Amino acid sequence: MGPIFRLFTALIAVFGIMAAAPSAKVMADDPDFISFSAGWFDLNRTRDEGAEFRLEYRSDYKFLFLKPFVAGGGATGGHGFIGAGVLTDIFWGKRIVTTLSFAPHFYIGGNDKLDLDYPLEFRSQFELAYRFDNRSRLGLAFSHYSNADLGDDNPGTETFSLYYSLPFSTITGMFK
Repeated sequence: MGPIFRLFTALIAVFGIMAAAPSAKVMADDPDFISFSAGWFDLNRTRDEGAEFRLEYRSDYKFLFLKPFVAGGGATGGHGFIGAGVLTDIFWGKRIVTTLSFAPHFYIGGNDKLDLDYPLEFRSQFELAYRFDNRSRLGLAFSHYSNADLGDDNPGTETFSLYYSLPFSTITGMFK
């Protein structure tokens, strides 16, 4: 495992423990979300820089402090990801939310510039967002993909993204 993957794993563990007792009042009205993101793919090693776009469904179901989510995304260099995992929200008052997530992803694609070398990639992410009155969020995120040394090579890659998370009820309410 690379040093960035280990760092993200440690950060998720530390912040996950901190999130075990967030304010019940702040979390009581936290809905499920549809999240959209656009970002800079492979910004660290710059072998196949480009744009990455993601769509996520973030459930409001909680088990202890973890919530499930599903995601799909792609990068302009022909890289594709689909996966599911867990996330935790850490509230810093009413407006600021840190979201830590971890998810295995099925990886398709790759090219001569960058091939992540294994069909199973693990994605860890740190997101810092502002929460609006309607509970939608606007945030910045940094994520890392790694095959955890399951392949012959573990090049890994990082993405810096802008996220917008919209309460799912806002979308379903448009069709009533």
